[in-house]
Amino acid sequence: QVQLVESGGGLVQAGDSLRLSCAASGRTFSNYAMGWFRQAPGKEREFVAAFSWGGGSTNTADSVKGRFTISRDNAKNTVYLRMNSLKPEDTAVYYCAAERWGRANSDPDMYKYWGQGTQVTVSS
Repeated sequence: QVQLVESGGGLVQAGDSLRLSCAASGRTFSNYAMGWFRQAPGKEREFVAAFSWGGGSTNTADSVKGRFTISRDNAKNTVYLRMNSLKPEDTAVYYCAAERWGRANSDPDMYKYWGQGTQVTVSS
């Protein structure tokens, strides 16, 4: 089992940058696929980016490609989401997710473990 804690959200202006962090418990972090999802009010949860277990492959949503970058530090049991050139439509609660031996899936149903989320608000 793994527990996930997100941090780094906040209120920023359009064009600003933020880096979200997701700290995972446990000693086998590298065995987990890690993903970022987001959910805006009244909308379904949306895939943002993901790493396969071991970090061998990544997957990034077209809506954020070129602006958002996922990275992971297995030594720190942490996955990051660097968000540049933020837009008001990026406003959402951002969630970190994990699945043991998983691929870089864009389907939230493929992830068993979820964090509590961190709010990102981008003003125009």
